[in-house]
Amino acid sequence: MKMPHLCLQFCMAALLTAAEPGYPGFAAATVHPLATEAALKTYQKGGNAVDAAVAAGLALGVVDGHNSGIGGGCFFVIRAADGSITCVDGRETAPAGAHRDMYVVNGRVDDEASRTGALASGVPGALKACELAVKKHGRLPLAELLKPAAEIAEKGFELDEVYARKLAATASKLKRFPASAALFFKPDGTPLKKGDRLVQKDLAATCRAVAEHGVSWFYEGEFARKVEAWMKENGGILTAADMAGYKALEREPVRASYRGHEVVAMPPPSSGGVHVAQILQMMEHFSIGGMSDAQRVHVITEAMKLAFADRAHWLGDPDFVRVPRGLVDPGYAKDLAAKIDLGKAVRVPSHNMPPHWEGDVFGKHTTFLCTADAEGNWVALNQTINTAFGSKVIVPGTGVLLNDEMDDFAVQPGVPNAFKLIGAEANAIAPGKRPLSSMSPTILFKDGRPVLVTGAAGGPTIITQALLLISNVIDCGMEPNAALKQPRFHHQWAPDELKIEKSFGDATLAELEKLGHRLDRSSGFGACQAITWDAERRLLVPAHDPRVPGRADGR
Repeated sequence: MKMPHLCLQFCMAALLTAAEPGYPGFAAATVHPLATEAALKTYQKGGNAVDAAVAAGLALGVVDGHNSGIGGGCFFVIRAADGSITCVDGRETAPAGAHRDMYVVNGRVDDEASRTGALASGVPGALKACELAVKKHGRLPLAELLKPAAEIAEKGFELDEVYARKLAATASKLKRFPASAALFFKPDGTPLKKGDRLVQKDLAATCRAVAEHGVSWFYEGEFARKVEAWMKENGGILTAADMAGYKALEREPVRASYRGHEVVAMPPPSSGGVHVAQILQMMEHFSIGGMSDAQRVHVITEAMKLAFADRAHWLGDPDFVRVPRGLVDPGYAKDLAAKIDLGKAVRVPSHNMPPHWEGDVFGKHTTFLCTADAEGNWVALNQTINTAFGSKVIVPGTGVLLNDEMDDFAVQPGVPNAFKLIGAEANAIAPGKRPLSSMSPTILFKDGRPVLVTGAAGGPTIITQALLLISNVIDCGMEPNAALKQPRFHHQWAPDELKIEKSFGDATLAELEKLGHRLDRSSGFGACQAITWDAERRLLVPAHDPRVPGRADGR
């Protein structure tokens, strides 16, 4: 295998051969050194991996605020020290005033309204999810975990290349909203650049108010009232009542197997867990580790196409639609694998029909980081405000960037969203409904012990990044840092094109074209984190994606 590739989340793997840096007590991997530092300090104060993940996630909302924050949502997959599994759903919900055709104006879809401005935001769920995770499995109060975020926001930090690049790309939209413009632009009207210091006094005050008064201040108090007032002035529909009614939920995980490992992942409204499991189970019918680069990419791509076709039709909020459990049935995966032609790319016209789709359904009820500790707590945390800087709206006086998660619904069946994903009726807008997500926090077990935790950032490529990391570790026997360097690729059924990193080399790319794949060449995409367990040395080994700034460390 060549060495230049992918992934963004936290993971732990089973078999390591080289002595990568490992830690006996605790490990964390995030996309920003200050967030990893927040995790380490939390552990040193007596917190466990759950506390550390929450502290790191809240810090990322400050230093990686273009990706996530308390104005957005998140998913936790937690394996607690007592062996229990908890999946916390902090996904945003559609406001009560939302409706199926809210973006149809004069018979045409205004898809920009679902991405920018007052109509783009769902009810944020991140803080409620953090509170639930800490109450269930943490040691420290949420107020303590908010301190690093508040301190970083108040003191400021220097923008890295990624933050500055995304700010420049989004500047024209951010300028439309006075509080956003005041924060991100210099007096001469130009956006902050790499190396400039971003100070967020209002966000620091918001974090401290939540720490002092509790999460209710955010959902039922002053913050909720400020959101409603701004929305009324700007044509939005999000209300204080929507905020007060939000609930984070616990859900049963998706469980599947892959080459002797148990895969435990986030269930719907995440599509990630379902389709990571579905694609892996298709891959199990092929000798992936012994294939050439081109053949491996071809087989996995064909499996991706089949899974994403199913995603477009079947997936949605299980509290509103029937999402078949048969999507992760091993027999169904075998039937889908039989459709893969080793000699050519095959067109996938539509979704397939999983077994018992009428009755056996999932029960009701982007950035990635991961943590693990010696007690046996493992945490995979994905959080997001959706596209860069979310709705581009900072609510005046709060410092909080609101999400644009309404674009993750099918704004109309068959209309692509910002990530070119197509959805059907299952993901149509409805009041209180949670939009479909690609976030894929995943933990792998071997003989009952957690051995790998992973996930990623990058829209729908989150799903494919996570499964490629898993395949690189299990099928190819790679250590996590090496696995994260490998070239990555992604296919989401529609559009019918294979997004692939050019580092595979011209010969492999040419061979894939001969097999019938239409290539979208990329210099690099996504971000994936991981933590693995070195059984021989009995150490936790964190790893972070070399494509983005970040830090993997431990104690």
